[in-house]
Amino acid sequence: MLGITGILASLSLLMVLAYRGASVIVLAPICLLLAVAADPATPLLAGYTQVFMPGVGRFIAQYFPLFLLGAVFGRLMEASGAARRIALFITELLGAERAVLAVVLTCTVLTGGGVSLFVVVFAVQPIADYLFRRADVPRRLIPAAIALGSFTFTMTALPGTVQLPNLIPMQWFGTTAFAAAGAGLVASVAMFGVGMLWLSRRVRSARMQGEGYGADPQGVETTASEVTHLPATAAAFAPILCVIVANFVLSQYVLPKVDAGYLAETRFGATTLAKVLGTWSALLSMLLAIGLAIVLFGGSLKRVNEWLADGARSCLLPVFNTATEYGYGTTIASLAGFAAIRDWLGSLSPGNPLVSEAVTVNILAGITGSASGGLSLALESMGRVYAEQAQSGLVDPELLHRVAAMSCGGLDSLPHNGALITLLMICRCTHRESYPDIAVLTVLIPLAATAMVVCYGAFA
Repeated sequence: MLGITGILASLSLLMVLAYRGASVIVLAPICLLLAVAADPATPLLAGYTQVFMPGVGRFIAQYFPLFLLGAVFGRLMEASGAARRIALFITELLGAERAVLAVVLTCTVLTGGGVSLFVVVFAVQPIADYLFRRADVPRRLIPAAIALGSFTFTMTALPGTVQLPNLIPMQWFGTTAFAAAGAGLVASVAMFGVGMLWLSRRVRSARMQGEGYGADPQGVETTASEVTHLPATAAAFAPILCVIVANFVLSQYVLPKVDAGYLAETRFGATTLAKVLGTWSALLSMLLAIGLAIVLFGGSLKRVNEWLADGARSCLLPVFNTATEYGYGTTIASLAGFAAIRDWLGSLSPGNPLVSEAVTVNILAGITGSASGGLSLALESMGRVYAEQAQSGLVDPELLHRVAAMSCGGLDSLPHNGALITLLMICRCTHRESYPDIAVLTVLIPLAATAMVVCYGAFA
C-alpha cells in the first residue's frame, strides 16, 4: 500500500508542478525519488542511476535523430519562407477566418500519413503561428489546434494510420492497421467534429472579449515573416509531400523487403525489422525532405549552415524534456506498487474485456505519461489474456485492437506528458495558458470516443 501511495503522490506532485511551469528536467527526478523511497524493494540511489538514467538514455538513443531532423526541417521551412507560402495558400483556400481549421487539417494530413508527432509539431508551428497572427486568433490556442490534428484521432482511431499506437496491438491480436475500420472512422469523425466545435467556440469567446493574437512573452517573431521573396506554392509544399510519400513508400514497400536478419545480433540490439521500421522510414523520409528543401530554398552555403545550426540547437531542450519524462515512466513501471496497480486493473470486468482493456491502458498511459509506453505495458501484462478471450469468441479481436489503440490516447495527455511539454515549448506557451483547451481535446473527447466504441462492442 505504501508503494502505491508513493506512486500516486509522486505523480500528483509532478503534474501540479509541471502545470505551474516548473522544469521537468529537474522536477521529474525529484518527484521520482518520492515514489522510489516508498518502495522498500528499490534502493533510492539504484533507482535513480540504474533505472531512471538508463531509461533517459534509451529514449535519447532511439528518438534523438527524429527530434534533430524534425527541428532542422521545421527551421528550413520557416526561414526559407516555405511555411509562410503554405500558410498564405491555405488562407486563400479556406479564408483567413478558418485559421484553426487549416492548422488542424494540415496536422491531420501529416500525422495520418505517418509523420512523427514531433516532426509534425516542428513543421506546423511556424505555419500555425503565421495563420493565427494574420487571423488575429489567440496564440494560446495554437497548441490545442496542433494537438487536435496530431495527438488524437490521427494517432489512435483513424484506420490505416501508421502511428505507433495503431501498430503495437497488431502483434497481440493478429490484426492490421485497418482493424475495426468502421468503428475507428466513426470515432475519428466524432473527435474531429466535437474538437472543432470546441475550438470554434473558444475563438468566438475570445473575439467577444476583444482578445486577439496577443504578444509573445519571449519576444520571438516568426522568421518567415521577414522573408520578402517567397518560394512558389508547389515548391513550398514539395518537402512536406516528400515526407508523407517517402514515409509511406519506405514503410510499406521498400524497407519491408530489406534483408535485415543481422538485427537479431546482440550488437544491433537483438531486435527485428518490424520494431525499427517506423523509425527507419521516418529518418530516411526526413533526410530526403531536408535535402529537397536545401536544393529548393538553400541558396548560399552560409545560409544553409545557419539554418542547420539553428535547427540543431532548437531540438536539444525538447528532447531532454521528453527523455526525462520517459525515464520517469520507466522507473515507475519497475516498482512493486506499479505491478500491484497493473494486476488490479487487469482483473476489472472479466466478462467484458473491452472495458478492462480500456481502463487498464488509459491508467497505465496516464501513470507513465506515454501513450505507446502505457499501451505496451498493458498488453505485455494482459495481451495474451485478451487474445485468448478473442479466440474463444468472447470479443472481436479487431475491436480489441481499436479500443487498445484509442485508450492510450486519453489519460496519456495529462500535464506531465513529454510530447505535450515539447508542444508547449515549441509553441512558446505555458500550461496555464493552453492546457485547459488541450485537456478537453486530448483527454475528455478521446475518453468519450473510446467509451462510445466500447459500448458499441458490448451491444453489437
